[in-house]
Amino acid sequence: MAKTVLDVGGFSIIKRIGTGARSTIYLAKDLQSKKEVALKRVILEKPEDRRIFEQVQTEYKVAQKINNPYVRKCYKLKKIRGLSLRTREMLLSMGYFDGTKLEDGPTRSLVDILLIFRMVAKGLNAMHQKQIIHCDIKPNNILIGDSGNLKIIDLGQSCKLGTKKKRIQGTPDYIAPEQVNRQPLGPKTDIFNLGATMFWALTGQNIPTLIPKKDKLGREIQKPKKAPYEITSQIPKDVSRLVMDCVQDDRLKRPARMLDVIHRLDSMIHRLIGDKIKVNRKVNRNAAGNS
Repeated sequence: MAKTVLDVGGFSIIKRIGTGARSTIYLAKDLQSKKEVALKRVILEKPEDRRIFEQVQTEYKVAQKINNPYVRKCYKLKKIRGLSLRTREMLLSMGYFDGTKLEDGPTRSLVDILLIFRMVAKGLNAMHQKQIIHCDIKPNNILIGDSGNLKIIDLGQSCKLGTKKKRIQGTPDYIAPEQVNRQPLGPKTDIFNLGATMFWALTGQNIPTLIPKKDKLGREIQKPKKAPYEITSQIPKDVSRLVMDCVQDDRLKRPARMLDVIHRLDSMIHRLIGDKIKVNRKVNRNAAGNS
């Protein structure tokens, strides 16, 4: 039986399993339900930590509205107050999922990569149906389990469709132009983030965004947007084209809906699996003929 390290706020912390933006994630046991949960703990240390508190509350509220197997659930949000009656700590209990971040996972086949992004797109589409966008899809926010299942995590930057954020929020290597320009956000924002993440998964490189990389002297590094097949010739052109359609700076040129992305992924997956079956049959026929 797992040993308890610490009891806090109705939870028994068993071990640390991750860290986030000024937060720590633990494997814990809910003392009331007796369930094992992932427990996000945020402690107020500086005034700016209140932004993290806001994101934790957003994550909880958003997760209550989404019921999809590819989006991590949240169960309880507990606020712990100090002597001044101000919240000094937050505990967010979430569904425990034993997985590895996409960024830290092994090399995968093209079909496996497309299957992963089909699941991510399905999870995002479920959010869009509730008029919510994730706003921060990236390799670190996709957990992959040993069975091939996955969870989209970290809903703290999520918002309603049409939201104009007061400050730039997003991850520089995956951020959409409208996030940088603080324009209204919508499903096509998630489509850009998804496309930028697919680009990285296929090529090992990041697509240039409106937040450019800088060299050691602080000078901006200008890089052209190369299509994935121009970087890795084994990537089929239709896969490459989907990625580049998703990361268009002009929102009007991106796929209209996440469902359109899913349909195109379905078509590619079916074709690739069909091609593989044909090759296997040919190999088996040749082997039988030579025996």
